[in-house]
Amino acid sequence: MRPAYLGLTTATLFLMASLSPSLLPRHWGFQAVVSGIVTAVAYGLGTSVSHLWRTFVSWEPPPEVKAVAWRLLAVGGTTAVVASWIYGVERQRSLHELMGMQVPSWWGYVVGFIAGLLLAILLVLIARGIRLVARKVANFLDRWLPARLAGILAGIIVGLVMVGLLDGVVVDRFFEAADETFRVSDRAIPDDAVQPVDPLRSGSPDSLVAWEDLGSKGRTFVAGGPTAEEIADFTGRPAEDPIRVYAGLASAETTDARAELVVAELERTGAFEREVLCVITATGTGWVDPEAAAALEYIWGGSTALASMQYSYLPSWISFLVDSTRAREAGRELFELVYERWASLPEGDRPLLLVMGESLGADGSESAFSGLADIRNRVDGVLWIGPPNFSELWSEFVSDRDPGSPQWLPIYEGGETVRFAADPSHLDPVDPTWKQPRVLYLQYPSDPVVWWTPRLILRRPDWLVEPRGPDVLPQVEWFPIVTFLQLTADLANSIQVPPGHGHNYAGLVADGWAAVAAPDHWGPEDTARLRARMIAQSFETGSSPSN
Repeated sequence: MRPAYLGLTTATLFLMASLSPSLLPRHWGFQAVVSGIVTAVAYGLGTSVSHLWRTFVSWEPPPEVKAVAWRLLAVGGTTAVVASWIYGVERQRSLHELMGMQVPSWWGYVVGFIAGLLLAILLVLIARGIRLVARKVANFLDRWLPARLAGILAGIIVGLVMVGLLDGVVVDRFFEAADETFRVSDRAIPDDAVQPVDPLRSGSPDSLVAWEDLGSKGRTFVAGGPTAEEIADFTGRPAEDPIRVYAGLASAETTDARAELVVAELERTGAFEREVLCVITATGTGWVDPEAAAALEYIWGGSTALASMQYSYLPSWISFLVDSTRAREAGRELFELVYERWASLPEGDRPLLLVMGESLGADGSESAFSGLADIRNRVDGVLWIGPPNFSELWSEFVSDRDPGSPQWLPIYEGGETVRFAADPSHLDPVDPTWKQPRVLYLQYPSDPVVWWTPRLILRRPDWLVEPRGPDVLPQVEWFPIVTFLQLTADLANSIQVPPGHGHNYAGLVADGWAAVAAPDHWGPEDTARLRARMIAQSFETGSSPSN
C-alpha cells in the first residue's frame, strides 16, 4: 500500500518538532520513543484527513503536480529533518552544559534517531493491520448494510474491541504485574537499612510496628537520618536523637488503622514533648525525602518528631495513573488523627505542627486542608516540594497569582502567607511581610512533575508564554501533542540531573525549612552550610525523589 502524501508530510513536520528541546536532557532511548510515537500519530492524522478529502471531495491535482510534490517532499523533507536533527542534538548538548552534566557524544543520538524511525514504522504497520481487520468486518456487514454505513459501523466495532482489550486486558494486566513486582521489591531490605535499636524509631525492638512490616522505603526512613552526636558536631550546640515513626502497608489492613498506629508510635516515643512535630505524606512507594527530613532535624537540634506512612507499593507515576486518591486519603487521614491528638494538648505545651510532602506526597498532603484559611488555623508551617500539576491548592494559588508574576515563580496575595521558590535568593526568612504560618512551595522551572498535564496536548502553557525560568532554554517551544510526549519522557528522567534542576531538590530543602520554621538562633550562615551538606548527602546516597 502506497503511503499517503499528506500523512508523510504531517509525519515529517511532527518528527522535526519532536527533535526540539524540552525541559530536561533526553537520553537517546527516550528520544527514540518520543519521535517514534509522535511520527506515527502524525502520519495517522494526516492519512485520516487525506481519506476524508477523497471521500467528500472529488477533485485531485493532476499527475504531474503530484509527481513534483513527491519530489519536493523527498528532497525538502529529508533536508529539513536532517537539519532539525542537528539542531536538536546541539540543543540537547546545550541542556547538558546548562545543568552541569557531561555532554554525550553524537553517536547516541544517531542510534536514537534510527530507533525512532523504526518504532514509527512498526506502529504504522500495527495501525494498518487494525485497519485491514476493520475492512474485513466492513465487507462482511456490506451484505446487509449500505457500504458507507457498514464502514462506519465496522470502525466503531473494531475501535470498541481495541479499547476493551487495551483497557480491560492489557492495562489491567500491566498494573497487576506492576503491583506484584513492586510488592516483592517492597519486602527487600536495603543494604544501608539496619534495624534500629533506638526506641525512638519505629521498627526497633520497643516499637509497636514490626521491622518486617515497614516496607523497603519505610525501613530506609527509620534507619536513616542524623544522630544527636552528628547534629551537635555540625551545629556546635547540644542536640537530641530525633524521633522517626512510620507504618508500612503490612503494618495494618486499612489506611485509618495505619494512621492510628503512627499516632500510637508518637505517643510511645514522647513525640508530643518535642519542639517540632512534622507530618509527612510519602510518595507512592512510601519514600520520604532523606535530605528534607534530615534538614529539619539539623535545624532544630534533633528536638523533632517525623511521622509518615505507606499507602502503595507502586511508584508515584503509576499510583497517579491507577489511583491518586490513595495519596489523598493517606495524607488526610494521617494529618487528621495527629492533629486531633495535638489539639488536645494544652496550648502552651504543643510542639510546632508542620506538614511536608514531595511529588505525589505534596498532593496528598494538600488534601488535608480545605483552603488557605484552614491551613492558617491548624498548622505552624508547610513545605510542599515539586507538587504535581493536578494539586488543587497549588493550582488555585498559581491560577490566582498576582498580575505580572510568572507561572514558574508566582506571587500570591503579595506573598503574605504562600510563597514559591526555585532558588535560595527567592527566600528571606526574616521578611516581616511573610506572616506566620508560612506556606512554601519549592518548584524548579525545569521540573516536569510540576508542569506535566494532559492539557499540554492541545494548549500552550503559561510558562512557555511568559519569560522563561533560568534553567529552561529559550529555544523550548510548544507543539501540539509533541510537547506533551516530550514532558512525559522528561518525567522518567526528572531525577537524573544535578541538584537545582528537574525534580532534584537536595540543598534547596535546607533553605525551605529555614524560611518556614527555624529557631531564633539559626542564621543564614547555618543554612548555607546545611545546604552544602544536603547536596553532598544526595550525591552519596543517590536518593530518589521519583519514588
